[in-house]
Amino acid sequence: MKRIYFDHSATTPVDREAAALALEYMTDKFGNASSIHSFGRESRKAVDAAREQVAALLGATPNEIFFTSGGTEGDNLAIKGVAFANRKKGNHIITSAIEHHAILHTCEYLEKQGYEVTYLPVDEYGMVRIEDLKKAITDKTILISIMFANNEVGTLQPVKEIGRIAREKGIYFHTDAVQAAGNYPIDVNELNIDLLTLSGHKFHAPKGIGALYIRRGVKVDEIQHGGGHERNMRAGTENVPGIAGLGKAAEIAKRDMEKKTARLRSMRDRIIREITEKIPHIKLNGHPTERMPGNVNFSFLYVEGESLLLNLDLKGIAASSGSACTSGSLDPSHVLLAMGMTHEVAHGSLRVTLGRDNTDEDVDYFLEVLPEIISRLRAMSPLFGAGGTARAGNPCSECQAHSH
Repeated sequence: MKRIYFDHSATTPVDREAAALALEYMTDKFGNASSIHSFGRESRKAVDAAREQVAALLGATPNEIFFTSGGTEGDNLAIKGVAFANRKKGNHIITSAIEHHAILHTCEYLEKQGYEVTYLPVDEYGMVRIEDLKKAITDKTILISIMFANNEVGTLQPVKEIGRIAREKGIYFHTDAVQAAGNYPIDVNELNIDLLTLSGHKFHAPKGIGALYIRRGVKVDEIQHGGGHERNMRAGTENVPGIAGLGKAAEIAKRDMEKKTARLRSMRDRIIREITEKIPHIKLNGHPTERMPGNVNFSFLYVEGESLLLNLDLKGIAASSGSACTSGSLDPSHVLLAMGMTHEVAHGSLRVTLGRDNTDEDVDYFLEVLPEIISRLRAMSPLFGAGGTARAGNPCSECQAHSH
């Protein structure tokens, strides 16, 4: 059976060059990067090279890059580190209602420590309103943390405008760029970003490795204590194989960025266009144009998301209904609910996220099998009539508004 992977926002296959380099530093070049002998110096050289490669991907300088275990640790270090280091200046943090739980739960923790957090609402496309941000700022605001691109619906936030406002107000600006880094062009200086989180496994590096960009001069307290690794910012023996793999993946991502994003955007737009033409009673989730090149997210009315995923999997297609981190939850997506959707519509969502190895033939196959699956599932729905129309008394207020 044909197997197609359409879940690149959850994770990506490791690039073969990155994997080979990581393996080399697991076996032949296994030294501790903190050791001063030749084995250690060999590993230190790999860490330094990777720091340069990741910095180049972001338009940063190497000494502004700190390696972490991934997105969650990076978010925790950024938010707690800034909060603790700047407590005398203020105790107010601004974020959004659609952030990843690594941000939301960290902010909830800080609220228990006496910090105040404003969770900005979003519009129907999942975008923060600049006016809401301006109104939320107080003289106690020390940090604004808004994600670069949403992991579920792919909406790109107005990062440049947020960065400009934060800089004018003297407030640090952090962005969770786990979905965007390596998959979308980023220049931290052009965008006035002070801290940025990235995760390697979202752009073909190994799992368990990431980085936090911290602009020179930004005050951040360490939250993990031990040795003086990562210039006293993140204690613990360096994951040299992961770091080497991350550096190689960052180098490849920067080299291939323009070509890759053009391909993904073309396939994304075709999927959106043809689904809209072929399947009635649907809703495109996320901004129609300001979205990640490889992200497609639809709600299929009168269809339950888990059943849709299982039926696609039986056809060899791997997709998702939202964040992989909450896939075991029966609750609807907090992102879709924050965008104003009803529970019924949110439960029928499908996220397709394309990657560099996907082909037009993959898209052909997906567009061939999806309409039949939707039709079959709707035939079993008590809310959908045999003639292809909603039954009377349908509780979903969005169905008619977004039918095609």
